[in-house]
Amino acid sequence: MTRRCRLVNCRGSRLLSGAVLEELRITGLGVIEDTTLPLTAGMNVITGETGAGKTMVVTGLGLLFGGRADAGRVRAQPGRAVVEGRLRLGGRVAAAVHARVTDAGGEPDDDGTLLLSRTVTVEGRSRAHLGGRSMPVAMLGEVGEQVVAVHGQSDQLRLLRPAEQRASLDRFAGPEHEKLIDALREAYTRWRTVVEDLADRRRNARARSQEADLLRLGLDEISRVDPQPGEDNELKAEAQRLEHAEGLRTAAQTAHQCVAGGTEPNDETPDATALLGLARRTLEAQAGTDAALGDLAARLEEAATLVADVSAELSAYLASLDADPARLQTIYERRAALRGLTRKYADDVDGVVAWAEQARARLSDLGTSDELLDELDREASRLAGEVAELAGRVSTSRQEAATRFAEQVTVELAGLAMPHARIEVAVLPRSVGKSEPSLPVNGVEVGVGPDGGDEVELRLLAHPGAPSLPLQRGASGGELSRVMLAIEVVFAGSGGPPTLVFDEVDAGVGGQAAVEIGRRLARLARSHQVLVVTHLPQVAAFADRHLVVLKDTGGAVTTSGVRVVEDTERARELARMLAGLPDSDLGIAHAEELLAVAARERRP
Repeated sequence: MTRRCRLVNCRGSRLLSGAVLEELRITGLGVIEDTTLPLTAGMNVITGETGAGKTMVVTGLGLLFGGRADAGRVRAQPGRAVVEGRLRLGGRVAAAVHARVTDAGGEPDDDGTLLLSRTVTVEGRSRAHLGGRSMPVAMLGEVGEQVVAVHGQSDQLRLLRPAEQRASLDRFAGPEHEKLIDALREAYTRWRTVVEDLADRRRNARARSQEADLLRLGLDEISRVDPQPGEDNELKAEAQRLEHAEGLRTAAQTAHQCVAGGTEPNDETPDATALLGLARRTLEAQAGTDAALGDLAARLEEAATLVADVSAELSAYLASLDADPARLQTIYERRAALRGLTRKYADDVDGVVAWAEQARARLSDLGTSDELLDELDREASRLAGEVAELAGRVSTSRQEAATRFAEQVTVELAGLAMPHARIEVAVLPRSVGKSEPSLPVNGVEVGVGPDGGDEVELRLLAHPGAPSLPLQRGASGGELSRVMLAIEVVFAGSGGPPTLVFDEVDAGVGGQAAVEIGRRLARLARSHQVLVVTHLPQVAAFADRHLVVLKDTGGAVTTSGVRVVEDTERARELARMLAGLPDSDLGIAHAEELLAVAARERRP
């Protein structure tokens, strides 16, 4: 990170098996000027007056974990919003998140925590830091998917969509079901690839045939010449030697004479080998007087050996030189044939060889023979049967999971002051449409996609005798909040992110139902970190840590901050939530009673 988070180390009061967001610091976002939220591993409740900025906390969390940035929420001064967080990872998510962060170049702090940061300017520019390194915002989103789930009014609307209901049921069904869906998706992808390939071959048979003919012509021409890798450079070097054979011979012969002496019998010209021998012998004669001359004599002997080797190589080179006009003509003709290929297919002979390999591979893909089409048709039919069989198994698994899911959510609704309500999960065959293929699955022709051939619909029976209606039609706002919470409680027993955020999902609820919501959230907090933005004192009473957002209107600009309340301050805040009178003796007594009830409920 370009600037280290100024956060205190405030560990939760209990150890969880997953991630714990230990602290959250927000500056310059909405009405929040600069505040730090110390969070615990259990149930954290955030309360405050309307307009104080409670939702800015949830907005900050969304930004920290890769959410869409809204420049309109950035304060004009200092002109940027910064959200920083300290995440302590453990259990099943730690290894996956640490590995992903390390691969991207980040690293945890020395104490094992992970620092995250998101900055948004008034101009809309956004930056992200993770593990001390600048990262794409999408990386924050990847971490967020692993560690946190935010539930609010918009999430209730999201759950009303059939695709989300199907995805929720699949997550509940468990790992074996998810493996089955992965196998279905893989088989579906292979099936559609073969089907599209077959259709393309039939649809473009003429164009493919023409392209294949051109490739064959090129391959025939190349095969007649039969170029070899690097051949053009080798021929160029050989041609150059043959074209300059006389000059090369003269240079080599002169050098050989200098090294090994004249070639004539009576030539008394001294040569390098003889002179080196004379020098060596002269020095050796005086080596007894001065050992330094002996060392030099030894080096001259080495030099004489090297010169003798050069002399032998020069002699061999002279013997190999041959000004063969016929060979030179053959090389000219071969190079001309190779140039004909490089003009058409590549810049050099190696490129021509590579083009030929690619052309052969492309020819195998262009086949439009009846035999090939029949083979592809058989493969498509085989894969269609595999997809249909897997889709049938997925459907059966969904139906079994739907029964368990409905029963468990119904039990939770009874505890949320909806004792007569019942949830049904309908797994229905998807109708055949124009946008996707169809297959017979379990004896019924259905539309099939990568996730199978089912439509999933959550239905609510609000009371005995009431019709079974889809959630979007059968649940009021308060009922939908309780259904959402019941579903989340059920999900908590089957995995999911370790940190859960609830943004006023208790809207439209009061009385005994509010107490039951608080009780259920406290139960969730035994295995998850829970953050709740609420206006209900019955819910706030169950918190392990109570944070209050306070609004300051004393200056020219309204600002808000957050502080932890405990003991008598907490009772005063609950009294304010109950009756709007924090100093009312009756309100405080009622608040203390709520806290005592919640404390008894939270005991293991």
